[in-house]
Amino acid sequence: MTELYIKNMVCPRCVMAVRELLANHGLTAIDVVLGMAQVAENLTAEQTDKLRIGLHDLGFDLLDDPQQQLVEQIRTTVIEWVRQESEREKLSVYVQGRIAKDYSLLSKLFSETSGMTIERYCILQRVEYAKELLCYSELTNAEIAFQSGYASPAHFSSQFRQETGMTPTQFRRQSGLRSLALRRSLDEI
Repeated sequence: MTELYIKNMVCPRCVMAVRELLANHGLTAIDVVLGMAQVAENLTAEQTDKLRIGLHDLGFDLLDDPQQQLVEQIRTTVIEWVRQESEREKLSVYVQGRIAKDYSLLSKLFSETSGMTIERYCILQRVEYAKELLCYSELTNAEIAFQSGYASPAHFSSQFRQETGMTPTQFRRQSGLRSLALRRSLDEI
């Protein structure tokens, strides 16, 4: 069995694309989740190189460095936390529980590697998720605030404005194409 750590997987479509790529390479996917895939086979160097090229063509990167793998695990865990539908536990507790490493170690590594804190990365992810909901849903701003993990609509509106320069209502009023242009791809964050 081989575990592959993959950078830039940010959504269910990414999971489907990686699963399809593995099948096209004749590999048996045991599990494919954001940031990681497990295959039943032990890969040769040639298979790994071909897979690396295929992943790159899809906009992903195969990570070999253990520190980069851990940073990508942190990123995907934050994305999962932001997009979960159930009651959220504290971010630090969630990250530490999912990765099974001390949060202070993870926080330090993430900051040193990415140039921002896990909390800052989380804020950026929450705002992008809120933008998506504002563009594509009929939810009220208050519902979007809670779905994005904010404790109150006022905090959501304040942080959204701080990050985008406009209120959620102003963002929603933008024409459809203009609002889409104001969104950032999750792998750019």
